Amino acid sequence: MFAQERQLRIVELLKERARLSVPELEAALGASPATIRRDLSFLEDAGKALRTHGGALAADHGGGEIPYGRKNRQEAGAKRAIADLAAAMVAKGDSVYVDSGTTAFRVGVKLLSRGGITVFTNSIPLLSEEPAPGCRLIALGGEVRAVSLAMVGHGALAWIRSVRFDVAFIGASGIDAGRGPCTTELGEAGVKSAAIRGARRVVLVADASKWRQSAAIRFAEWRAFDDVITDYRPNPHDLANLARHGVRIHNPRK
Repeated sequence: MFAQERQLRIVELLKERARLSVPELEAALGASPATIRRDLSFLEDAGKALRTHGGALAADHGGGEIPYGRKNRQEAGAKRAIADLAAAMVAKGDSVYVDSGTTAFRVGVKLLSRGGITVFTNSIPLLSEEPAPGCRLIALGGEVRAVSLAMVGHGALAWIRSVRFDVAFIGASGIDAGRGPCTTELGEAGVKSAAIRGARRVVLVADASKWRQSAAIRFAEWRAFDDVITDYRPNPHDLANLARHGVRIHNPRK
């Protein structure tokens, strides 16, 4: 593959994934680490990518949060598979909290197709979905964050602190395998933490890409979770750490 072809392919991959590591680009392009780094330097100089330690971001990432619509298109197959496993954890009559975020959204859509449950959410996109007969959909109040389409702030917290959930499905912007899941903004961290405290069973739902990135604010320790549903395969050390905190890992079939 010629240099220009590789560089065009890198730009295409970053449009699909927004963030890629050098090893991921090596595997995708069949090129050496040195070649990939030269390509990334060229693309950064051309304004088509942002280099990071060990990889690159899409040029429009800007060091901030990726818009909701774009995130919702990424890893769509994995998110649907995660949603199938998540829905199987909910029994008829349960009250369920579904977090904001695109993986949690897929879980919520799956749950809304069933009757006999009550779904609480701070996700604006999920509120636009039509629940099946016998399924109740309840919105948490609050201020809307435009980038994530999540309701946060005092209104959301007041609501969520007054409700108890049988199951809470929580999303994350990034995951530190040693320390726990993270998010990018204090308001969302507060809502996630409150939902976790109000739930009998807490389930983290996150596709594999979240394990390859970090975010600024850790909103809970691993001991706060009962289950993690992900298409990521943690290494033996991370599996042992999760087991030590009583967390069960569930991997959807591919």
